[in-house]
Amino acid sequence: MDRKQPARILVIRLGSIGDVIHALPAVASLKRAFPRAHLSWAIEPRWAPLLRDNPFVDQATPMPLDRWRRLWPRRRCWTEALQACRELRRARYDAAIDFQGLIKSALVAAAAGPERILGFHQALLREKAAALFYSHRVRAAAAHVVDQNMELAAALGAADRRIEFPLPVCAPEGELPEGDFVLASPMAGWTAKQWPAAHYARLAELLGESAGLPLVINCAPADREAAEQIAGQAPRGWRRLNVSSLEGLIGVTRRARAVIGVDSGPLHIAAALRKPGVALFGPTDPARNGPYGDTFVTLRSPQAVTSYRRGASLAASMWALRPEQVLQALQAQLARDPVLEPHR
Repeated sequence: MDRKQPARILVIRLGSIGDVIHALPAVASLKRAFPRAHLSWAIEPRWAPLLRDNPFVDQATPMPLDRWRRLWPRRRCWTEALQACRELRRARYDAAIDFQGLIKSALVAAAAGPERILGFHQALLREKAAALFYSHRVRAAAAHVVDQNMELAAALGAADRRIEFPLPVCAPEGELPEGDFVLASPMAGWTAKQWPAAHYARLAELLGESAGLPLVINCAPADREAAEQIAGQAPRGWRRLNVSSLEGLIGVTRRARAVIGVDSGPLHIAAALRKPGVALFGPTDPARNGPYGDTFVTLRSPQAVTSYRRGASLAASMWALRPEQVLQALQAQLARDPVLEPHR
């Protein structure tokens, strides 16, 4: 592959939380490899706060595809989209790297008109047609998506393998206990990946009785009603609900003593911040999508099937993860950290 030093690089990872976080180390390696290059990141505006104050990103380029999808029959949608494409092309990028691997992200890369477009080989893509837009297709061999992204960045010449997650420092939002607490964000993009509400209630009871720690249920404002139903099943003395924005979630996670997570963005924020915790997995593969690093322990039923099923009901393998099992794993995680020893 041509090793010409790029002066302008466009990276595409439009969303969502966990996926953006998983691309952060690869983008950092690109900037370290080409410190004089202007690096722009195409991203959905609602996820752009994750890039705030990022020393490796020169510009966050908003691509409101969800908005355009809602407005697509209207002339205003086409006007905005065409204007965004013109601005991408005027930037004269030398190279674009599509970390997302979908047709929509590949189209963003193609709209920029760079000399080179790098993406994953079609064998790794859910939407294999996206590879038709790439001039260079990379067969990543790693299991975890963070390491796959690093391999994709290396194909452009980023050889530095340091892993870092430059997340912004944000103030916590919403109601929180004054002292220590365990944080849980029960909502996930697919219902099949979620843990039962009754299990959270039992875990809250166990945490309160054994460690004197409240379990704080966090959610975005749009999920408040569902989160209230989950928190409402917990014993009154240990019932806590925290509603926050994305920035507020980062702040709340920094304050948490530990985190209980399912395969969703909040779990990956916690892993990036190196919080101790327990990850609960079912229909998705933790080897590929699990929390990166060594601060989490992952629980998964032996009967779990890796299906990536986007079902409307909870997977049986998530029901199989018992609250008592989660408490035991959490206590072991807390005991590993001398600063975070469990209450006695």
